Amino acid sequence: MIHKRTLHALEFDRILQRLSAFCQSDTGRERALHLLPFNREADVLQAQRLYDETLTLAANGKVSLSFGNFPDVSGFLQAVSQRGAARANLDSDAFWALRTVLGLAMQLRDAICVPEGEKSWPGLMALATNPPLPQALHNALVRCLGDDGNIRDEASPELFQIRSEIRSIHQTVLRRVRSFAEKYNILGYLQDEFMTLSSDRYVLPFKATYKNKLQGIIHDWSQTGETCYFEPMFLIELNNRVQELKREEREEERKVLLFLGNMLEQSIDGAEAAINLLTELDLLQAKQRLAEAVEGSMVQLGDVSEGISLAQARHPLLLLAEQDALAARGIPKGRIHTESMNRIRPLDITFRPGDRVLVVSGGNAGGKTVCLKTLGLCAAMILTGLPVPAGPASHLPFLQRVDAFIGDEQSLEANVSTFTAQIDHLAKAWKHLDGRSLVLLDEFGSGTDPAQGAALAQGLLDELLVKHTFVLTATHFPALKGYALATPGTRAASMLFDNQTHKPRYILAYDQVGSSQALDVAKEHGLPECILARARHYLLQDGEDTGHLLERLNALALEREEELKSLRARQTQAENAAKRYRERLEQDRAKLYDEVRAKAQELMQAWKEERVTHKQALKQMATIRADLAKDMDKTEEKAQVEAPVFDLAVGDSVTHTVFRKKGIVRDVDEKKKRVRIDMGGVTLWAEMSVLAWTPKNAGQAKATPAQPQGKVFGQIRENAKFEASSQSAKHAREAAFSVDLRGLRSEDALQMLQANLDKAYLAEQKELEVIHGRGTGALRKAVHAYLATCSQVSSYVLAPADRGSDGMTIVTLR
Repeated sequence: MIHKRTLHALEFDRILQRLSAFCQSDTGRERALHLLPFNREADVLQAQRLYDETLTLAANGKVSLSFGNFPDVSGFLQAVSQRGAARANLDSDAFWALRTVLGLAMQLRDAICVPEGEKSWPGLMALATNPPLPQALHNALVRCLGDDGNIRDEASPELFQIRSEIRSIHQTVLRRVRSFAEKYNILGYLQDEFMTLSSDRYVLPFKATYKNKLQGIIHDWSQTGETCYFEPMFLIELNNRVQELKREEREEERKVLLFLGNMLEQSIDGAEAAINLLTELDLLQAKQRLAEAVEGSMVQLGDVSEGISLAQARHPLLLLAEQDALAARGIPKGRIHTESMNRIRPLDITFRPGDRVLVVSGGNAGGKTVCLKTLGLCAAMILTGLPVPAGPASHLPFLQRVDAFIGDEQSLEANVSTFTAQIDHLAKAWKHLDGRSLVLLDEFGSGTDPAQGAALAQGLLDELLVKHTFVLTATHFPALKGYALATPGTRAASMLFDNQTHKPRYILAYDQVGSSQALDVAKEHGLPECILARARHYLLQDGEDTGHLLERLNALALEREEELKSLRARQTQAENAAKRYRERLEQDRAKLYDEVRAKAQELMQAWKEERVTHKQALKQMATIRADLAKDMDKTEEKAQVEAPVFDLAVGDSVTHTVFRKKGIVRDVDEKKKRVRIDMGGVTLWAEMSVLAWTPKNAGQAKATPAQPQGKVFGQIRENAKFEASSQSAKHAREAAFSVDLRGLRSEDALQMLQANLDKAYLAEQKELEVIHGRGTGALRKAVHAYLATCSQVSSYVLAPADRGSDGMTIVTLR
């Protein structure tokens, strides 16, 4: 349960108003406004399953939930259910609205209840079929009511006969009036209309000046008095018959409506199920639209022992308010969502397993209350089955109670201060708090003497720890900050503050405490400097200026947290890579076993068919076993060679074991097991197998250039292998370096030239011969233009006549 006072403090009603605005129907909007957190975990899980199934249904593309508004017939159904069809006020308009609702509900039911739905959206199928929709009632409504809402002639045989006679009389009246007008030449007496109805009687619209020209009855006058509605004597008998038929028609229509009412009374559960289906589907699509607006998703319910985790959570109302502000400024609709997500900083709110109390400190207006409200409002939304703006790794246990003590709760009329109001509410809630409760305390105890308030807060947290209640509290009390660092089950966190800009960063950092930054905030809001100077003087006199110490401790804690995060990420990468190679090894082993098994079966079949002797079969089997052993050894050696001992990351220091040069990793290509390294301005791609990791303090290491320290990526290199690679590098340096670019396009030639320049430079060559040929001279010009931009090149000249003349350029390297 979440008390309405807590829901009010968290502004939960504003979320429901937004959800209601996303609904299409009146019944959907009404239901959205009355949503409350569920009291049972099963109800939350059911709501989440229906939402997930709706996403699956929408992705399927066969059903659209954008069906628009539909009539609200719940009041009509309630009247029939309570008073019965005989006493209810039955009219064709209400039945026509019911026909519309049933038709739409059955259309959606048929779209949902398809074979694939049993597996993909069983909850929606159950919603659409239980209880069953009243098909017979819908068929009767379609038969009795037309698309215009009027009762059809075919609703009953008697009604069909009555209306047929009325139409026949109408034709008779037309003929007789036309004949009478022509016979007595009275067309000049008539107004524009030839004939009309007055009180369901056929009359002639006569001009007022001719009212005494014929015998008959005047039934009415026009508003201007220029026209009278005249019933000639020859129409009286026909009109009387029409009146009798109209009375009979009304009676027959009443019987039809009563028939439909009796059917409805017998099918009231199915009719209500139709309204419920449409309303629920409307509410589900509104949840989807809310999720799109705040980039939200359903947060899974975890076990209470796993704690609480809201990863990258944003306050929903802040997001929506920011979107409204951007829209008011005329920002294009396509940019509003992205910009609002960038402006509202996400928070990682975490209660680790075993932690029950999180004490948040930091500067005034630094985001502590927003942190509390983010957790409280998201928890209320999760327990109501609504999506929240939090990452996929988030989880929350089912909470049976949430209490928030946030904001000013004083009441002058009740003679209650904020402090006494909080104490009163806490005392009433105390007996209900347990291990499935969440309590949000915003600067609890600040409304009284600081020493007594801090002591009261610590005593409260002690007892809440005994109850295993989850507590998120914001405080400025130094005693409470120390309590968070020293008490088991309690964790400290700080809303970070930028000491250079003197503004909050709205980042929640764990295992550190924050300074209140009251003077900086006061200065930012324009308080005179003279007041701030005196405040600093008193603060130093009291010996309470611990801000600098806190800043240093927080910086160290943050640095340690970043290091741990990096190490965990590297460890996860290494474990995933090792898992992939183990799986590959198992696949190779299984493949080998299958091949050997097939060969053995083939050999046994040959022996049975006497195509080989027993001795030959044994000899060949021994050969197969030996080959299997060799192949298994090769497979394992291959896996050992390919299996990464470490994973490289951008920014790591490495040594190229062939060229004996150090560099920094600039890019990693895990698929090809290579990295791009920067060695003093020269960048190239290198295989991981020829790289050795260099510690960041390698400058102080005793390793010689000929034998770099650390482990080589891809494998642990042995000294003999390393010496061999070093020897090959030596021979490479002694050999002449040249590159032949003839026959290549300029673009390809320059790429090859750059690659060979890098090799020559890393091999410490002094010269590089570039053969470009004579031809038209275009390639030579392109090569010279490119060499002029290379940092490795000291100079370049055409070769002398005995070395190629103008068909070759000799490049001198730095």
